[in-house]
Amino acid sequence: MTPASKQSIAPLDMPASQTPAERELASVIVQAVNLEAVRAEDIDPEAPLFGAGLGLDSIDALEIALEVSKRYGLQLRSDDEQNRRIFASLRALSRHIEQQRTDGGSG
Repeated sequence: MTPASKQSIAPLDMPASQTPAERELASVIVQAVNLEAVRAEDIDPEAPLFGAGLGLDSIDALEIALEVSKRYGLQLRSDDEQNRRIFASLRALSRHIEQQRTDGGSG
């Protein structure tokens, strides 16, 4: 084998790369819901957070909302009709947080 043929090749199912804000939020999520077997940097930002994705449930959503509130000063309300969209993926949640922080909104 030549040295060039020993280069590692990225797997075809490699997750989309995280932005710095998504990486920070992924760390918050991992800590909030005690995902011991998951590293923040391994969370695909476009994969579902609930169900087939990370397998989180409604209690996890409450824990994440609490941590987001503490960390970013935003309120994510349980009765918000947009929660399915907001919590659809790491990327969606990160975008929502950034939008709220930019707009100065509270949820």
